[in-house]
Amino acid sequence: MTSPVDTSVKYFTSAMANAPVLSGTVGSMIALLDACLKDGFDTKTLTSLVVVGGVATATYTGTHASLVDGVVQIAGVTGGPAGFAGLNGEQKITGMPGATTRTFATALPDGTYTGTITMKVAPAGWLKPFSGTNLAAYKSADVASTGMLLRVDDTATTQCRVIGYEAMSDVNTGAGPFPTTAQISGGGYWPKSTVATSAPVAWVLVADGRTFLIHIAPGLPQSPSFMQGCTRGFGDAIALKPGGDAFACFLSHSVQPGSASMYDSALDGTQASGYAVFPRSFAGVGSAAQHFCLPYTGQNILSGADSTFGSFPSLVDGSLKLSRRYFATTVTTAPPRADCPGLVSSPQTLLFDSFRMNDRIPGAGAFAGRTLVALNPTQASMSGTPTTGNTGASFVDVTGPWR
Repeated sequence: MTSPVDTSVKYFTSAMANAPVLSGTVGSMIALLDACLKDGFDTKTLTSLVVVGGVATATYTGTHASLVDGVVQIAGVTGGPAGFAGLNGEQKITGMPGATTRTFATALPDGTYTGTITMKVAPAGWLKPFSGTNLAAYKSADVASTGMLLRVDDTATTQCRVIGYEAMSDVNTGAGPFPTTAQISGGGYWPKSTVATSAPVAWVLVADGRTFLIHIAPGLPQSPSFMQGCTRGFGDAIALKPGGDAFACFLSHSVQPGSASMYDSALDGTQASGYAVFPRSFAGVGSAAQHFCLPYTGQNILSGADSTFGSFPSLVDGSLKLSRRYFATTVTTAPPRADCPGLVSSPQTLLFDSFRMNDRIPGAGAFAGRTLVALNPTQASMSGTPTTGNTGASFVDVTGPWR
């Protein structure tokens, strides 16, 4: 039975207690991706698990990483009321009534559930088919996915290199690379930190079984005010082609080798170049095809710094205006090829005055019933002071489903 609500979208952040640490050290990106995508983290043995009136309360000793809207994995329930085994599996956290308790919804009967019961932050359900020393390749485990792979080279301190492949035979050998060597030799860049130290940086990673988005603020070790970041990601876009698009998989990357400058053409930023790359065109021919990620409503400019509908809050009704984003080839008039899962932008300005990373807002209109978590994308150095002129806000749907 597991959860009566959708748990396909997993929300992770450095703000969690006991969260994986991303820093300017070799291997820290792979450790983060392992924890969020395939392993989960922060396993605790519960002292009790009790259901009353459709609400399960898990009690433990110490601290736990789980947050409201996050997903945990329960294991080890071996006794209790009828159907007790249905409490094992993924559950979405709905409340934190105390420092050592978490609650979630269930349709199982009232009572005390028994066994050596554990709870951990649930992984997104991805595979890691190949690995090496500070090298890894990740792939969706979903049978409906395109099956593309992401290779991560985490052998440097302040940044890592990323390449998508249509197929791989080992961690160093692949076919159908995106981007190609001609587009950028050695693969694209993702930032980790602006300094080569073990000081932690702030990050948010949200994923379903086929796509993950990662927002990183690499300048935080230099100053607590440097909370601006960039949003990258990998995985299957939501294809718009009737009959499907076998190559609708994107990798968003930077071409800048310096971590502070890796905001170029981020998923929620100004699209100056096609650094969201797909393995082939929508027709399934050719090699790596560069794309923009654009808002359906608004201009080609940083989310939250877009004057299409004026400033936030709206002068008319006080509302926050929101838009989904889509991928299209790097021609100004190109039609949408696929939607970007989970990512929401705003065609208003001054959002940085009101929203900070991990702030939560209730969705409205097309996003009603969903919780949106704020990010702070920038179009200026990530080792400088952010302002409303160079930093905005975008949002990611942590409720799901995305597709």
